[in-house]
Amino acid sequence: MTDHLRTTIQDGVLEITFARPEKKNALSNAMYRAAADALESAQTDPAIRVVMFSSEGDAFTSGNDLADFAGVATGRTEELQAGRFIRVLAQAEKPLIAAVPGLAVGVGTTMLLHCDLVIVADSAKLSAPFVNLALVPEAASSLLLTARIGHARAFAMFAMGEALTGLEACSLGLANKALAKDEVIPAARAAARLLAEKPLGAVMATKKLMRESEAILARMAQEGKVFGERLRTAEAREVFTAFAERRPPDFTKLAS
Repeated sequence: MTDHLRTTIQDGVLEITFARPEKKNALSNAMYRAAADALESAQTDPAIRVVMFSSEGDAFTSGNDLADFAGVATGRTEELQAGRFIRVLAQAEKPLIAAVPGLAVGVGTTMLLHCDLVIVADSAKLSAPFVNLALVPEAASSLLLTARIGHARAFAMFAMGEALTGLEACSLGLANKALAKDEVIPAARAAARLLAEKPLGAVMATKKLMRESEAILARMAQEGKVFGERLRTAEAREVFTAFAERRPPDFTKLAS
């Protein structure tokens, strides 16, 4: 467990809270591991009917802790736990709700594609700038985000680093509601309590019918292979070296 991830259970709802506001809730290996453990346990715990993701501070999550990425790129860090978290998320049978009060970068956006209800702040910023890090999309987002918002917008998010506001995310079908920031978590908790009162078997069966699980897992495996390869490229090393040296990366002299 880690102090940067908190779990509570009330009225049949497991709330998993990203609690590292001083780092904009950047997800460390320990946070990924704890979140995956909690989500995995929830699937067999009869006391839990709904899982909700929330956060402390103004950000939902700024994505993966870049120190972990840099460690893999240079061979100093253990295997990333992000992949396991994403697989558990994709295979969760119980309903998932996300409350997004602000910044959602990388996995902070792609994980929403696996949530069944998403409530965002109207001022939130959702982005998936994987190419900026010399990487590729994950969490089957190359499939799911494209299906949700179209190739043009998805490519602009992945390759150009363009962001969506909460209002835009709602209008494009990435979120159910866009509210004032302070209303997001209370509204998500109310929705979670309401959903927890529904017949769970019917909810789970409906969720299963709505998701092409085999295609999602197959795309995740494809992405994971390429993502791992990209982490060890000269381009990725340049990104993390530039980050450490507080300068913009320069890819112009590197082979593709």
